[in-house]
Amino acid sequence: MDKHLNRRNFLKAGGMSTVALALGATGALSLGGMKKVLAESGDSKGGFSGYGPLVKDPGGVLDLPKGFQYRIISEEGGKLSDGRVIPGAFDGMAAFEGPKGTTILVRNHEQSGNTEYPVEGKNPYDKTKTGGTTALIVGANRKVIEEYVTSSGTIRNCAGGATPWGTWLTCEETRDHGHGYVFEVDPNDPENELSKTPIREMGAFSHEATAIDPSTGIVYLTEDASPSFFYRFIPNDRSQKPGALQKGGTLQAAAIEELPTTTASNFYTGQKFGIVWKDVHPEKPNLDAQEKGCIRFSRLEGAYFAGGVFWFDDTSAGEAKKGRVYRYFPATNTLELFYESSDANHLEAPDNICITPWGDLWIAEDGAGSDRIIGVTPEGETYVFAENKLNGSELAGPTFSTDGQTLFVNIQDPGMTFAIWGPFSRRNAGRQRLMGHAVPPKHFAPQISDKLAAFAESQGISPLEAAAFHRHGVIL
Repeated sequence: MDKHLNRRNFLKAGGMSTVALALGATGALSLGGMKKVLAESGDSKGGFSGYGPLVKDPGGVLDLPKGFQYRIISEEGGKLSDGRVIPGAFDGMAAFEGPKGTTILVRNHEQSGNTEYPVEGKNPYDKTKTGGTTALIVGANRKVIEEYVTSSGTIRNCAGGATPWGTWLTCEETRDHGHGYVFEVDPNDPENELSKTPIREMGAFSHEATAIDPSTGIVYLTEDASPSFFYRFIPNDRSQKPGALQKGGTLQAAAIEELPTTTASNFYTGQKFGIVWKDVHPEKPNLDAQEKGCIRFSRLEGAYFAGGVFWFDDTSAGEAKKGRVYRYFPATNTLELFYESSDANHLEAPDNICITPWGDLWIAEDGAGSDRIIGVTPEGETYVFAENKLNGSELAGPTFSTDGQTLFVNIQDPGMTFAIWGPFSRRNAGRQRLMGHAVPPKHFAPQISDKLAAFAESQGISPLEAAAFHRHGVIL
């Protein structure tokens, strides 16, 4: 066992990160299958690693790789379809499939008090507040057909998350009295009663983002505070339809009982923990979580659920305080530190995140410089896809159209929404599984030696991967 063979080099060696996916039903390694998997992952030499260097934008707005282009489809201060103003402070966003080849975007506006471009709602939750959400119906030509308010009267609508049933959970990042809640927004029924009814049992705290496990209906939530905690909400009604979350449920925070410390600051990359969930009071969850010894994070931000894995990031964590990315496996109730940045050139201040159609994790930075969209591969390598050259304002809300052909993303200030298209890699379910380490149930898993299991654990790879490599002659 080579003590110098770390997880990153191990997975890169000879393209071995994809070997397990090319195995046939007999267990034999298919050369044709191997080539196909490598080709679909974007690089016949062994793995996708980005789209090359960025090309300077002559407009001085957004640098992208060669072959990609953008269109600004919405700007703050413009006019909505009904003549109301397009609000400012663009933030979290999600894309849904619309009729006749359209895409429906739902977009947050992180505002609270006096602002030049407030959300002017007809049915606000709180008439004194200027936050809320809007929606855009975008045609196949990547031009806006309609743009309208979907909710109003809330505070600092920072992030949130899409639901499997086609609505958007918008989150208030505040602890102001009467606020700090999650609201459900239906882009097909804008400014309805549901949009101004807080989901109180999902907690009153400085919310950041949510993501839902479609197999269970459980909602996972992050908190942008210090300290911050990792929560889940178990709904009473698992029907997964608009309004079901309003029927209450149980709010819990993650804890690690076997550790003497309650802070995540000492975690190292690849380290995994079995966690327990502790009930917390929805009106004082942060205080409850502290008192019950739950895991303290620095400042949790973006969240995304894909392939059975909940991904989230901590914007200022790590030894260099450049940020971390975690993943949680509900099937095994396991939390892992997947990536930690030690250099701002690789990643700085991770915020909103998404999983691309071909399986990489994409992160919008919220740093102090020219913020970027950073890609992270299953091997833990990073690459730059876009860089905001306008004014150093944060990028926010990266989300792909359901056909995978268009990336939509925001600049927060001045508020702009972009449609970006070009030679994106095609959809790759196998690579998405690799990103999440699809581990079989224990009684179906391959039997491996203690030595091999220890190596897999120390390098952050799954026993299934280790067994596949070992079976086909890779010396570990």
